[in-house]
Amino acid sequence: WSCEARGRGTLEFLERGGSGWMKAAIPLLQEATTLPHAAATSPLWRALTSIRNGSLYDYRAYGDLIQHCADRRLFLQGRLLHARVLLLSVVPDNFLGSKLISFYSKCGRLEEAHRVFDDIPHKNLFSFNAMLIAYSLHHQPFEALGIFSRIASSDLALKADAFSISCSLKCLSLLCPSVPHLVGEEIHGYVLRHGLDADLFVSNGLVTLYARLGNMGLARKVFDFMPERDIVSWNAMISGYSQGGYYEQCLRLYEEMEGVRDDLRPDGVTVVSVLHACSQLKDLIFGMRVHKSLGENGIDVDTAVWNSIIAFYARCGSLDYARRLFEDMREKDEVTYGAMISGYMSHGFVGQAMELFQQIGKPVMSTWNAVISGLVQNNCHFDVPEIFHKMQYTGFRPNSVTLSSILPSISVFSSLLAGKQIHGYAIKNDCDENIYVVSALIDMYGKAGLLHSAKRVFLRCATRSVIVWTAIISAYAAHGDADTALSLFWEMLGSGTCPDDVTLTAVLSACAHARLVDQARQIFESLMPECGIIPQLEQYACMVGVLSRAGMLEEAVDFMQHMPGEPNAKAWGALLNGASIHGDVELGGYAFSRLMEMEPENTGNYVVMANLYTRAGKVEEAEMVREKMRNMGLTKIPGCSWIEMADGLHGFVARDTSNVRSEAMYMMLDSLIEFAREYGYVSKLELDDETICI
Repeated sequence: WSCEARGRGTLEFLERGGSGWMKAAIPLLQEATTLPHAAATSPLWRALTSIRNGSLYDYRAYGDLIQHCADRRLFLQGRLLHARVLLLSVVPDNFLGSKLISFYSKCGRLEEAHRVFDDIPHKNLFSFNAMLIAYSLHHQPFEALGIFSRIASSDLALKADAFSISCSLKCLSLLCPSVPHLVGEEIHGYVLRHGLDADLFVSNGLVTLYARLGNMGLARKVFDFMPERDIVSWNAMISGYSQGGYYEQCLRLYEEMEGVRDDLRPDGVTVVSVLHACSQLKDLIFGMRVHKSLGENGIDVDTAVWNSIIAFYARCGSLDYARRLFEDMREKDEVTYGAMISGYMSHGFVGQAMELFQQIGKPVMSTWNAVISGLVQNNCHFDVPEIFHKMQYTGFRPNSVTLSSILPSISVFSSLLAGKQIHGYAIKNDCDENIYVVSALIDMYGKAGLLHSAKRVFLRCATRSVIVWTAIISAYAAHGDADTALSLFWEMLGSGTCPDDVTLTAVLSACAHARLVDQARQIFESLMPECGIIPQLEQYACMVGVLSRAGMLEEAVDFMQHMPGEPNAKAWGALLNGASIHGDVELGGYAFSRLMEMEPENTGNYVVMANLYTRAGKVEEAEMVREKMRNMGLTKIPGCSWIEMADGLHGFVARDTSNVRSEAMYMMLDSLIEFAREYGYVSKLELDDETICI
């Protein structure tokens, strides 16, 4: 053989292994010194030569060989090396011990790695970090954090370095959302005390952790104080905003990223997050600009990016273009079908969505979920149980997406028993910490009037993102408990969670019902700018409601005149409602005339105006409004309620006479009303009708 061939033969024999490989390998190294310089000085050759020539233990030679076995997953050979070390009566030090821990970990033998770790007599940071990495690789974050805790609390002269911190933060991120905020904050405190906050990897880990915990306020603080940022830093913040529902902030941060420096360019992760935000905001122009930038930034359009593009165009209403992209895609996965189905569903094309669903030979979990959520979104609640049972029949178990989709349908039927069963299933299957399931449960209990149950779900939730906070605030606001809603709102701000426009709409609505003008003004004029939220028509309409309900009708009209755009139907409806409450027939009539131009088929507006005329003694005008309503073929949809009894769910509508005992029922109801009046009860049916406008 040539020297080079003998060298290759040695490596091949090393990798084949065998009980006598060390003795057999040494003769093949006799001509190693004649190899070309580059090969003869490689770490592996030096290690083998050292073992051949030296009668004493060479820890570095063994370390290099074990590292070679670890990199190539050569378990038998590495184990024999370890055995040879033990035969020499050598206890591995931190250097060799760290190599052995890495070797056993990469070969899937975590218990043996821990045994080596325990046998190291005087552990230093290298051995601790090696064990920390081992647990991280095997997705055992609790054990990894236990190692970090030993480092942090060690009486020895140990101090966790940037590597230990970043690895521990990654483990914490894996535990989200079940990990308590306090654990992350304790590590953050350790970072600040030991001056590690300037390290890029540590800061990235903190931003990622806080973003996954839903605490975007703290994530942004860490991000803003970073002396250096890379694409990972920006992606952590952008994806955190996108996944947490802060869509406006996501787009603004993306624009800020574009203007930072030329060498920092978005990648596929950035695009997926930003397009998701664009799809939720239905910002077609911004999303098209992001789509165009793919080629400019040299971003590889993989399946994830392609799916996000289809989902964006479908949700923004460009269904034909989305369908063309869908047909052009060669390798479609379940997300692709789900994106297209969701697009059809979000625009009311239930038939097309179901037709596409039928084309799938074997639907997967995500497509089942897309269909269920789409049916709920389109108020096809009676079709949901059938699809839900079919999904289970085909062997799929409901996951967090399924549960968060089906709970709103249960709320419609007021089936509290079914809702509690879903809640129990969520707890048993570890879905009760998912923020979307939590918010859906809070909404369900809130609509059922069980605010104490809604609050209990909220308090059990470790990760209180803006979505969860908004759900509980909305529940109390819907029941007129403005004090609790506002208390929760200030508590949310104190926790570092930034509100979004939906949260502020709920809080302003609570202020409107309680006529808390000063608090509403503080939120609208001061807090929204501080949070970087630009008021939309929804919030302007809420402020009109606040002012008009409080009797400040002239100020409400002046406020509408200074709105940035034309007042929408909600704003005029709020003004009509306020005029009705305070008996201003003239202003109510003007608001009603504007509403007739915008939504002539909204029966609620007719009812409110007719009631306003009636209370003002203008019976003829009230009858004219009702006559106009009849001529247009409009009828007020009667209120419908459900009651759950032993034999199932029963529905009934207002003034229902279908039951054979209706006459006796209404006599009993009249008696109860009369009894209530004796104790000061005053009927406010007209105010119930007015709420239709809100």
